[in-house]
Amino acid sequence: MYASVAMLSTLVPAGGHIVTTTDLYRKTRIYMETELPKRGITMTVIRPADMDALQDALDNNNVSLFFTETPTNPFLRCIDIELVSNMCHNKGALLCIDSTFASPINQKALTLGADMVVHSATKYIAGHNDVIGGCISGRDELVSKVRIYHHVVGGVLNPNASYLILRGMKTLHLRVQCQNSTALRMAQFLEEHPKIARVYYPGLPSHPEHHIAKSQMTGFGGVVSFEVDGDFDSTRKFIDYVKIPYHAPSFGGCESIIDQPAIMSYWDSKEQRDIYGIKDNLIRFSIGVEDFEDLKNDIVQALNKI
Repeated sequence: MYASVAMLSTLVPAGGHIVTTTDLYRKTRIYMETELPKRGITMTVIRPADMDALQDALDNNNVSLFFTETPTNPFLRCIDIELVSNMCHNKGALLCIDSTFASPINQKALTLGADMVVHSATKYIAGHNDVIGGCISGRDELVSKVRIYHHVVGGVLNPNASYLILRGMKTLHLRVQCQNSTALRMAQFLEEHPKIARVYYPGLPSHPEHHIAKSQMTGFGGVVSFEVDGDFDSTRKFIDYVKIPYHAPSFGGCESIIDQPAIMSYWDSKEQRDIYGIKDNLIRFSIGVEDFEDLKNDIVQALNKI
Protein backbone atom coordinates (compact mmCIF):
# COMPACT_ATOMS: atom_id res chain seq x y z
CA MET A 1 0.00 0.00 0.00
CA TYR A 2 2.82 2.41 0.75
CA ALA A 3 4.26 1.89 -2.74
CA SER A 4 0.87 2.77 -4.23
CA VAL A 5 0.38 5.74 -1.88
CA ALA A 6 3.84 7.13 -2.65
CA MET A 7 3.27 6.77 -6.38
CA LEU A 8 -0.18 8.42 -6.29
CA SER A 9 0.96 11.21 -3.96
CA THR A 10 3.86 12.04 -6.25
CA LEU A 11 2.38 11.74 -9.73
CA VAL A 12 -1.15 13.07 -9.24
CA PRO A 13 -1.19 16.82 -8.55
CA ALA A 14 -3.68 18.57 -6.28
CA GLY A 15 -6.85 19.13 -8.26
CA GLY A 16 -5.91 16.37 -10.69
CA HIS A 17 -8.08 13.56 -12.04
CA ILE A 18 -7.40 9.85 -12.06
CA VAL A 19 -9.09 6.87 -13.70
CA THR A 20 -9.25 3.42 -12.13
CA THR A 21 -11.27 0.22 -12.44
CA THR A 22 -14.06 -1.40 -10.44
CA ASP A 23 -12.08 -4.60 -10.00
CA LEU A 24 -9.19 -3.61 -7.73
CA TYR A 25 -7.53 -4.36 -4.41
CA ARG A 26 -10.05 -2.94 -1.97
CA LYS A 27 -7.61 -0.97 0.19
CA THR A 28 -6.26 0.80 -2.90
CA ARG A 29 -9.80 1.82 -3.83
CA ILE A 30 -10.57 2.98 -0.28
CA TYR A 31 -7.44 5.16 -0.28
CA MET A 32 -8.45 6.72 -3.59
CA GLU A 33 -12.03 7.33 -2.45
CA THR A 34 -11.26 8.74 1.00
CA GLU A 35 -7.82 10.36 0.88
CA LEU A 36 -7.33 11.75 -2.62
CA PRO A 37 -10.44 14.01 -2.45
CA LYS A 38 -8.75 15.85 0.44
CA ARG A 39 -6.30 17.16 -2.18
CA GLY A 40 -9.08 18.07 -4.59
CA ILE A 41 -8.41 15.00 -6.75
CA THR A 42 -11.40 13.58 -8.58
CA MET A 43 -11.80 10.05 -9.94
CA THR A 44 -13.56 8.14 -12.70
CA VAL A 45 -14.17 4.43 -12.12
CA ILE A 46 -14.69 2.20 -15.17
CA ARG A 47 -15.23 -1.48 -15.83
CA PRO A 48 -11.90 -3.14 -16.72
CA ALA A 49 -12.87 -3.95 -20.31
CA ASP A 50 -14.77 -0.73 -21.03
CA MET A 51 -12.42 1.10 -23.38
CA ASP A 52 -15.19 3.47 -24.48
CA ALA A 53 -15.55 4.63 -20.87
CA LEU A 54 -11.79 5.13 -20.63
CA GLN A 55 -11.74 7.18 -23.81
CA ASP A 56 -14.68 9.24 -22.55
CA ALA A 57 -12.87 9.92 -19.26
CA LEU A 58 -9.73 10.95 -21.12
CA ASP A 59 -11.67 13.22 -23.47
CA ASN A 60 -13.69 14.99 -20.78
CA ASN A 61 -11.19 15.34 -17.92
CA ASN A 62 -7.62 16.49 -17.50
CA VAL A 63 -6.51 13.00 -16.50
CA SER A 64 -3.17 12.74 -14.72
CA LEU A 65 -3.05 8.98 -14.32
CA PHE A 66 -4.82 5.73 -15.16
CA PHE A 67 -4.04 3.24 -12.40
CA THR A 68 -5.29 -0.32 -12.64
CA GLU A 69 -4.34 -3.92 -12.08
CA THR A 70 -3.94 -6.58 -14.72
CA PRO A 71 -4.90 -9.26 -13.97
CA THR A 72 -7.28 -7.66 -11.51
CA ASN A 73 -8.30 -8.67 -8.01
CA PRO A 74 -10.32 -10.88 -7.55
CA PHE A 75 -11.84 -11.61 -10.99
CA LEU A 76 -8.55 -11.66 -12.90
CA ARG A 77 -9.77 -9.34 -15.65
CA CYS A 78 -7.04 -8.30 -18.09
CA ILE A 79 -6.38 -4.86 -19.58
CA ASP A 80 -4.68 -4.47 -22.95
CA ILE A 81 -1.61 -2.59 -21.71
CA GLU A 82 -0.34 -1.51 -25.13
CA LEU A 83 -3.77 -0.21 -26.14
CA VAL A 84 -4.47 1.75 -22.96
CA SER A 85 -0.93 3.17 -22.86
CA ASN A 86 -1.46 4.64 -26.33
CA MET A 87 -4.87 5.99 -25.31
CA CYS A 88 -3.42 7.60 -22.17
CA HIS A 89 -0.31 9.01 -23.81
CA ASN A 90 -2.35 10.58 -26.60
CA LYS A 91 -4.07 12.64 -23.92
CA GLY A 92 -0.96 13.36 -21.84
CA ALA A 93 -1.88 10.95 -19.05
CA LEU A 94 0.41 8.45 -17.34
CA LEU A 95 -0.32 4.73 -17.04
CA CYS A 96 0.55 2.77 -13.91
CA ILE A 97 -0.07 -0.98 -13.79
CA ASP A 98 -0.27 -2.98 -10.59
CA SER A 99 1.17 -6.23 -11.94
CA THR A 100 1.21 -8.15 -8.66
CA PHE A 101 -1.06 -10.97 -9.85
CA ALA A 102 1.08 -11.54 -12.94
CA SER A 103 4.48 -11.23 -11.24
CA PRO A 104 7.46 -9.90 -13.20
CA ILE A 105 7.89 -13.38 -14.71
CA ASN A 106 4.52 -13.51 -16.48
CA GLN A 107 4.18 -9.90 -17.61
CA LYS A 108 6.50 -7.04 -18.59
CA ALA A 109 4.17 -4.05 -18.41
CA LEU A 110 6.91 -1.47 -18.97
CA THR A 111 7.89 -2.97 -22.32
CA LEU A 112 4.20 -2.86 -23.32
CA GLY A 113 4.01 0.89 -22.72
CA ALA A 114 3.21 1.41 -19.03
CA ASP A 115 4.99 4.33 -17.38
CA MET A 116 5.21 2.71 -13.97
CA VAL A 117 4.62 -0.71 -12.45
CA VAL A 118 3.67 -1.46 -8.85
CA HIS A 119 4.17 -4.83 -7.18
CA SER A 120 3.22 -6.03 -3.75
CA ALA A 121 6.55 -7.70 -3.03
CA THR A 122 4.74 -9.49 -0.21
CA LYS A 123 3.29 -11.84 -2.81
CA TYR A 124 5.19 -13.60 -5.61
CA ILE A 125 8.43 -11.61 -5.41
CA ALA A 126 9.19 -12.58 -1.80
CA GLY A 127 7.11 -15.72 -2.17
CA HIS A 128 7.21 -17.24 1.31
CA ASN A 129 4.40 -15.49 3.22
CA ASP A 130 6.83 -14.04 5.73
CA VAL A 131 7.46 -10.42 4.74
CA ILE A 132 5.50 -7.27 3.83
CA GLY A 133 6.83 -4.89 1.20
CA GLY A 134 6.10 -3.09 -2.05
CA CYS A 135 8.06 -1.82 -5.02
CA ILE A 136 7.70 0.45 -8.02
CA SER A 137 9.62 0.53 -11.27
CA GLY A 138 9.61 2.74 -14.33
CA ARG A 139 11.41 5.56 -16.10
CA ASP A 140 14.12 7.25 -14.05
CA GLU A 141 12.52 10.70 -14.10
CA LEU A 142 9.33 9.28 -12.58
CA VAL A 143 10.96 6.94 -10.08
CA SER A 144 13.25 9.78 -8.96
CA LYS A 145 10.23 11.93 -8.09
CA VAL A 146 8.71 9.12 -6.04
CA ARG A 147 12.06 8.49 -4.36
CA ILE A 148 12.23 12.11 -3.16
CA TYR A 149 8.74 11.82 -1.63
CA HIS A 150 9.69 8.43 -0.16
CA HIS A 151 12.80 9.88 1.54
CA VAL A 152 10.74 12.63 3.18
CA VAL A 153 7.68 10.64 4.28
CA GLY A 154 9.26 7.29 5.16
CA GLY A 155 7.95 3.80 4.56
CA VAL A 156 11.45 2.33 4.40
CA LEU A 157 11.92 -1.44 4.44
CA ASN A 158 13.89 -2.77 7.37
CA PRO A 159 17.09 -4.71 6.53
CA ASN A 160 15.65 -8.12 7.37
CA ALA A 161 12.61 -7.57 5.15
CA SER A 162 14.94 -6.51 2.35
CA TYR A 163 16.98 -9.67 2.83
CA LEU A 164 13.87 -11.87 2.76
CA ILE A 165 12.69 -10.28 -0.49
CA LEU A 166 16.12 -10.71 -2.11
CA ARG A 167 16.18 -14.33 -0.96
CA GLY A 168 12.75 -14.96 -2.43
CA MET A 169 13.71 -13.47 -5.79
CA LYS A 170 16.33 -16.18 -6.28
CA THR A 171 13.59 -18.76 -6.83
CA LEU A 172 10.94 -16.47 -8.29
CA HIS A 173 11.05 -17.92 -11.80
CA LEU A 174 10.96 -21.52 -10.53
CA ARG A 175 8.04 -20.92 -8.20
CA VAL A 176 5.97 -18.99 -10.73
CA GLN A 177 6.50 -21.57 -13.48
CA CYS A 178 5.26 -24.27 -11.11
CA GLN A 179 2.30 -22.17 -9.98
CA ASN A 180 1.35 -21.30 -13.57
CA SER A 181 1.23 -24.96 -14.51
CA THR A 182 -0.72 -26.13 -11.47
CA ALA A 183 -3.18 -23.21 -11.56
CA LEU A 184 -4.04 -23.83 -15.21
CA ARG A 185 -4.69 -27.51 -14.52
CA MET A 186 -6.75 -26.59 -11.45
CA ALA A 187 -8.81 -24.05 -13.40
CA GLN A 188 -9.51 -26.61 -16.14
CA PHE A 189 -10.50 -29.20 -13.55
CA LEU A 190 -12.78 -26.82 -11.64
CA GLU A 191 -14.51 -25.63 -14.80
CA GLU A 192 -15.64 -29.20 -15.45
CA HIS A 193 -16.73 -29.96 -11.89
CA PRO A 194 -20.53 -30.08 -11.36
CA LYS A 195 -20.35 -28.30 -8.00
CA ILE A 196 -18.53 -25.26 -9.42
CA ALA A 197 -20.76 -22.58 -10.95
CA ARG A 198 -18.04 -20.43 -12.59
CA VAL A 199 -14.27 -20.18 -12.84
CA TYR A 200 -12.27 -16.98 -13.35
CA TYR A 201 -8.82 -17.60 -14.81
CA PRO A 202 -7.20 -15.82 -17.78
CA GLY A 203 -5.71 -19.07 -19.06
CA LEU A 204 -9.16 -20.46 -19.85
CA PRO A 205 -10.73 -19.82 -23.30
CA SER A 206 -13.95 -18.95 -21.42
CA HIS A 207 -12.27 -15.93 -19.81
CA PRO A 208 -13.47 -12.69 -21.47
CA GLU A 209 -9.91 -11.40 -21.95
CA HIS A 210 -8.21 -14.71 -22.71
CA HIS A 211 -7.00 -13.28 -26.03
CA ILE A 212 -5.40 -10.31 -24.25
CA ALA A 213 -3.74 -12.53 -21.64
CA LYS A 214 -2.31 -14.76 -24.37
CA SER A 215 -0.84 -11.77 -26.19
CA GLN A 216 0.85 -10.02 -23.25
CA MET A 217 1.54 -12.72 -20.67
CA THR A 218 3.95 -15.65 -20.75
CA GLY A 219 2.01 -17.50 -18.04
CA PHE A 220 -1.41 -16.94 -16.51
CA GLY A 221 -0.53 -16.79 -12.83
CA GLY A 222 -1.15 -18.83 -9.74
CA VAL A 223 -4.52 -17.46 -8.56
CA VAL A 224 -7.81 -19.08 -9.57
CA SER A 225 -11.09 -17.50 -8.49
CA PHE A 226 -14.29 -19.52 -8.68
CA GLU A 227 -17.88 -19.63 -7.46
CA VAL A 228 -19.19 -22.68 -5.67
CA ASP A 229 -22.62 -23.88 -6.78
CA GLY A 230 -24.14 -23.06 -3.41
CA ASP A 231 -24.96 -20.34 -0.88
CA PHE A 232 -22.92 -18.52 1.75
CA ASP A 233 -23.01 -21.37 4.27
CA SER A 234 -22.10 -24.16 1.86
CA THR A 235 -19.21 -22.07 0.58
CA ARG A 236 -18.03 -21.42 4.14
CA LYS A 237 -18.23 -25.14 4.87
CA PHE A 238 -16.19 -25.91 1.76
CA ILE A 239 -13.48 -23.54 3.01
CA ASP A 240 -13.52 -25.33 6.38
CA TYR A 241 -13.27 -28.78 4.77
CA VAL A 242 -10.15 -28.20 2.66
CA LYS A 243 -7.03 -29.37 4.49
CA ILE A 244 -3.98 -28.25 2.51
CA PRO A 245 -4.55 -24.53 1.79
CA TYR A 246 -4.21 -22.03 4.61
CA HIS A 247 -7.23 -19.83 5.31
CA ALA A 248 -5.72 -16.38 4.83
CA PRO A 249 -6.16 -13.24 2.68
CA SER A 250 -2.78 -13.16 0.92
CA PHE A 251 -1.51 -14.97 -2.19
CA GLY A 252 1.64 -15.78 -4.14
CA GLY A 253 3.49 -17.85 -1.54
CA CYS A 254 4.83 -21.39 -1.55
CA GLU A 255 1.85 -22.54 0.51
CA SER A 256 -1.58 -22.57 -1.09
CA ILE A 257 -4.01 -20.05 0.40
CA ILE A 258 -7.78 -19.98 0.08
CA ASP A 259 -10.33 -17.41 1.19
CA GLN A 260 -13.97 -16.39 0.85
CA PRO A 261 -13.97 -12.62 0.12
CA ALA A 262 -17.47 -12.22 1.57
CA ILE A 263 -16.07 -12.94 5.04
CA MET A 264 -12.49 -11.71 4.49
CA SER A 265 -11.75 -8.51 2.59
CA TYR A 266 -15.46 -7.56 2.16
CA TRP A 267 -16.77 -8.84 5.48
CA ASP A 268 -18.01 -5.42 6.60
CA SER A 269 -20.13 -4.28 3.66
CA LYS A 270 -22.87 -6.18 1.83
CA GLU A 271 -23.48 -3.01 -0.20
CA GLN A 272 -19.87 -2.94 -1.42
CA ARG A 273 -20.02 -6.65 -2.26
CA ASP A 274 -23.10 -6.07 -4.40
CA ILE A 275 -21.58 -3.06 -6.18
CA TYR A 276 -18.44 -4.91 -7.17
CA GLY A 277 -19.96 -8.32 -7.85
CA ILE A 278 -18.50 -10.12 -4.84
CA LYS A 279 -20.94 -12.98 -4.36
CA ASP A 280 -21.32 -15.01 -1.17
CA ASN A 281 -20.08 -18.11 -3.02
CA LEU A 282 -16.91 -16.56 -4.44
CA ILE A 283 -13.60 -18.26 -3.59
CA ARG A 284 -10.08 -16.96 -4.28
CA PHE A 285 -7.57 -19.80 -4.43
CA SER A 286 -3.86 -18.99 -4.53
CA ILE A 287 -1.95 -22.03 -5.74
CA GLY A 288 1.29 -22.85 -3.95
CA VAL A 289 4.04 -25.25 -4.99
CA GLU A 290 2.32 -28.39 -3.69
CA ASP A 291 1.67 -31.32 -6.02
CA PHE A 292 -1.36 -30.83 -8.27
CA GLU A 293 -2.88 -34.22 -7.47
CA ASP A 294 -2.69 -33.53 -3.75
CA LEU A 295 -4.46 -30.20 -4.18
CA LYS A 296 -7.06 -31.64 -6.54
CA ASN A 297 -7.87 -34.52 -4.20
CA ASP A 298 -8.23 -32.11 -1.33
CA ILE A 299 -10.63 -29.92 -3.31
CA VAL A 300 -12.64 -32.98 -4.37
CA GLN A 301 -13.08 -34.33 -0.84
CA ALA A 302 -14.17 -30.87 0.37
CA LEU A 303 -16.68 -30.45 -2.47
CA ASN A 304 -18.08 -33.90 -1.79
CA LYS A 305 -19.03 -32.79 1.71
CA ILE A 306 -21.26 -29.89 0.66
